[in-house]
Amino acid sequence: MTEDTTNTQYSQPPMPTPNPDLKSLERLVGTWKVSGPDIDGHVTFEWMEGGFFLIQHFDFVHGGHKVKGMEIIGHLQPFGEEPSKDIKSRVYDTVGNTLDYVYELEGDTLTIWGGEKGSPAYYQGQWSDDGNTNTGAWTYPGGGGYESTMTRITAG
Repeated sequence: MTEDTTNTQYSQPPMPTPNPDLKSLERLVGTWKVSGPDIDGHVTFEWMEGGFFLIQHFDFVHGGHKVKGMEIIGHLQPFGEEPSKDIKSRVYDTVGNTLDYVYELEGDTLTIWGGEKGSPAYYQGQWSDDGNTNTGAWTYPGGGGYESTMTRITAG
């Protein structure tokens, strides 16, 4: 007689997988030159191991000020909760800012909402046919903002 040593009480749940909507941001992976009337620098996007988060490192001169930092982009999932519906991010920079955003990609239009989706502060840009440039502008409530173009230097 064979003894059954399987104990389902201690079986492991299946490993989670990244939300498929994150793959819409794949076109960001790589290094980009960022330029415009009020901004100059570069950004690099790469996937964190596991594919749940996209990480951006940036190094700009913006409005005459040097700013470096990083952004972590993905679905928020506080302990014990389901992942957020929207793709959210948080930026940490060298001047002490922590900024929250929501990413949305529909077709060739990238929208980055400042704070929450629908905010009056947002970036909206269009991808070129070859996917190697994104041209758009930040819009701020009450007027203002700035134009920028992101041009691919290297693919991811």
